[in-house]
Amino acid sequence: MPRKTFITRSSGTLILKSLLLLAYFSFASSMSLFAQTKTISGTVSDASKELLIGVSVRIPGTTSGTITNIDGAYSIAAKPGDALEFSYVGMKTQTVKVGAETTINIVMEEDVQMLSEAVVIGYGTAKKRDLTGSIASIKASDIANRPTTNPLSSLQGKVAGVQVVNSGIAGKDPEIRIRGTNSINGYKPLYIVDGLFNDNINFLNPADIESMEILKDPSSLAIFGVRGANGVIIITTKKAKEGQTLVNLNTSVGFKTVADKIKLTNAAQFKELYNEQRTNMGVAPYDFSAWTADTDWQDEIFQTGFITNNNISITSSSEKNKFYLGVGYTSEDGSMKHENYSKITINLSSDYNITKDLKVGFQFNGARATPLNTDGAIYTSGLKSALYASPVAPAFNEEYQLYTALPDFQKNEVANPLTYIELRENTNKVLDYRGSGNVYGEYNFLEHFNFKVMYSLDYKSYDRRTYTPKITIYDQAVDGPVVTGDGKTAVEQYKLNETKVQSDYLLTYTNSFNDHNITATAGFTTYYNNLSSLTATRKEGNGLPIANDPDKWFVSIGDADASTNGSTQWERSTVSFLGRVLYNYKNKYLLNGSFRRDGSSAFFYTGNEWQNFYSVGGGWIMTEEDFMKDITFLDYLKLKGSWGTLGNQNMDRVYPAEPILNNSTSAVFGDNIIPGYSKAYLPDPNLKWERVIAWEAGLESYFLENRLSFEGVYYKKNTKDLLAEVPGITGTTPGLSNLGELQNQGVELALSWSDKIGGDWNYGISANLTTIKNKVISLVQEGYTIIDGTSGAILNSYTQAGYPIGYFYGYKLDGIYQSASDIANSPENTLTTVNPGDLRFKDVNGDGKITPDDRTMIGNPTPDFTYGFTVNLGYKDFDLSVDMMGVQGNEIYRVWNTYDWSQFNYLEERMGRWNGEGTSTTEPILSTSRSINRKDYPSEYFMEDGSFFRIRNIQLGYTFGTDLLKKLRMKALRVYVNAQNPKTWKNNTGYTPEIGGTATAFGIDNNPYPMPAVYTFGLNLTF
Repeated sequence: MPRKTFITRSSGTLILKSLLLLAYFSFASSMSLFAQTKTISGTVSDASKELLIGVSVRIPGTTSGTITNIDGAYSIAAKPGDALEFSYVGMKTQTVKVGAETTINIVMEEDVQMLSEAVVIGYGTAKKRDLTGSIASIKASDIANRPTTNPLSSLQGKVAGVQVVNSGIAGKDPEIRIRGTNSINGYKPLYIVDGLFNDNINFLNPADIESMEILKDPSSLAIFGVRGANGVIIITTKKAKEGQTLVNLNTSVGFKTVADKIKLTNAAQFKELYNEQRTNMGVAPYDFSAWTADTDWQDEIFQTGFITNNNISITSSSEKNKFYLGVGYTSEDGSMKHENYSKITINLSSDYNITKDLKVGFQFNGARATPLNTDGAIYTSGLKSALYASPVAPAFNEEYQLYTALPDFQKNEVANPLTYIELRENTNKVLDYRGSGNVYGEYNFLEHFNFKVMYSLDYKSYDRRTYTPKITIYDQAVDGPVVTGDGKTAVEQYKLNETKVQSDYLLTYTNSFNDHNITATAGFTTYYNNLSSLTATRKEGNGLPIANDPDKWFVSIGDADASTNGSTQWERSTVSFLGRVLYNYKNKYLLNGSFRRDGSSAFFYTGNEWQNFYSVGGGWIMTEEDFMKDITFLDYLKLKGSWGTLGNQNMDRVYPAEPILNNSTSAVFGDNIIPGYSKAYLPDPNLKWERVIAWEAGLESYFLENRLSFEGVYYKKNTKDLLAEVPGITGTTPGLSNLGELQNQGVELALSWSDKIGGDWNYGISANLTTIKNKVISLVQEGYTIIDGTSGAILNSYTQAGYPIGYFYGYKLDGIYQSASDIANSPENTLTTVNPGDLRFKDVNGDGKITPDDRTMIGNPTPDFTYGFTVNLGYKDFDLSVDMMGVQGNEIYRVWNTYDWSQFNYLEERMGRWNGEGTSTTEPILSTSRSINRKDYPSEYFMEDGSFFRIRNIQLGYTFGTDLLKKLRMKALRVYVNAQNPKTWKNNTGYTPEIGGTATAFGIDNNPYPMPAVYTFGLNLTF
């Protein structure tokens, strides 16, 4: 029979004890293994190998966590078996289990369905998917590693609806126009730096910027009231994040050079053209036997400049406190010799959690800039002289060791350029200080409420002292030294102080219940702005010369009888109430509403000091609907639209309702002379700020597993109540009233694609396009025209109902008169006598004559559209990015080098001039006596195509792997080379087609300055 096996109580107890003992040792062994805590480090990037800053890295179920630093690196203590959770706004959360490795690199994927990226919207933040307007977010990496002193310059071509005009001048602010020119009184957007309203951000170091949001639509702008009409750019500077203490170093060094010189004639060409010109004018040829040089004046004044940008930051955080300190130094040489712009910056912030619900902190940004000979009248004259000076003159006389005067046919009007560049070197001393910051307190209560109080201050101190030396040069006519000008020395002082004070009191309510999600904000804010400036000049006069010593450049010396002075001072304040509601139902039906009531001291005495601004926006996330679930290629689709009223207080009149008084008359009463005063203009008693009625409609979408994204918006803005001057009858005072309307409309398109090829390659392509159509609807009265221009221009910019703002007005061309019979068979020119070789104008009105009535629009400075492209390519640890941009459909009015008041050097294109029948149909005869060919009669001859395409930036970088970093005891290291503006394809004769200006006079090339190509090498280091 089969054998039976029995387990007795004693044997069973033994087996149970054995199993328990085995389990104990297994558990103990596991616990021993898990107890081996080690440091896990690595980097986090997105699909295009862009390192991600601020990614949350934590061990779920514990308090252990950190975030990635500025170079996308992290470090955290963990045990084998722990789970590391990586989360980032707008990305899919990833969880990785820790094993034996110590390095874990993560590539995160976008989660468009979440779109939980938090964006700054003014007086708070919001998830992008909950918004109904157009807000563009700029990555810090798009700003920090570019060779520029002003971070706004790097926006060029990056954002739809934002036109950036860079000047090329070291340290000068770029010109920003958001969705066109919105008023005849100004175009500048509002800048908000860490909550403080401002008019520029030139005191910031690009490496200290955490994020930048550009607000363009009424839904997001109405909350800013009288300052929202021209768009808003919100800048948030860096603060410490949770994690360990980190030290970051960003540094770059390089050089800049003028890539495209203006094509002028050389000595031989100049002699040929000048003598032909004299012959055409009935004058004998000029004897050039004593003028044998062949000087390229552009080569004489330009230099290969040095540029460096440096920033070091220290971040530290604990459970209670976060601290950030960033210090930067920038130095940039100008394109001309002895130009330099340098700046030292500091960014300091600290946040302290008193309790889990109560937090306090402060933020400070400071800068000290010392521009040297940049963007000043002296160097402006030097550059223009280099374009005008004849190449036949030598630059320097070796015998007398003096710079030479130019030939007699131009020396009275054009100076040797080097007398400005070399002999006035370091005669302009500038100290520009700026301090901006805030202190705040924030308290969370009753679960859903947050109350924040912030006090902000911005102080600017600008001090400039300029010295005019006595200039001695060699003059060939006397074969010896001569003193130029009046031979008198002089000093000038200019001092400006400006203070801005702001206080904000904000209450925010956030809650979610029964598929309803709401964020409501209410606030009270005040703003105070004060400016005071003094300028004074003291000349040598009849006294002793003033020494060329910076310690003596004060107006307390010199001849008191040879002095002038002036001043400007004003102050203005606003008090405002605001509210905003962001609501969505089931995360697919969106509603945004905002309101602001602004009270301004500018209209205190008119009774119109209070004005209301408001907006409403709606959105529908269609892909959340059940009927869209089967459309697999479409990942996300949101339809959106908004409408609102915005305000504009940007104008040169601080108190438009209170005109300044002019001392125009006087009266004698006995022995006393009593001055009489009159108002500069008569203000309308109902005067108020301008209003913009704006709306937009568009969509946001993602396709093909989020690889393809598209956003399109149609916008329309009508600026009403334009503040315009009403002309008075001859001999009477003009008036100021809200009379006029201006319209801007267009389309903004943005498209991007990103993908991977295998495991090592990734790439991305993005593009944007903006159309702009500008039109003045009405202005004061029918036929009223604002005529604006620059020095030396005659009636070149017109603003009139039915036309674009600042359009160019003049005569259309119809070729060149080729012969006397050609003149006889053409419409009679009643403007002046014409001869063969002269410009022929079109008979626009068809009356058979050329009269002033034939003038019409000959150009528009506003482009038809702007566009930009970016291409990113990555292979393993290498990355390459190329930014391109362009402008199409605008015109430039050239004012310089128009041959009307002196003999200048010739543009090389003048070699193709008319010098006989059939020789040219575009370039007129050489003769300064033919007024029809000069700017006396503005015509299409001076118009140039402003369209251009530019390779804006090329950057090649390499990020070192973790193995090498461990040996170097570093957390992250990236090196790169960068080329900015290496190539521009353009059609105008000036250095650059980027020509800014005022609201009503822009696109006028009166003083060209080169746009340099900049080449740099840099590194980003974290340890």
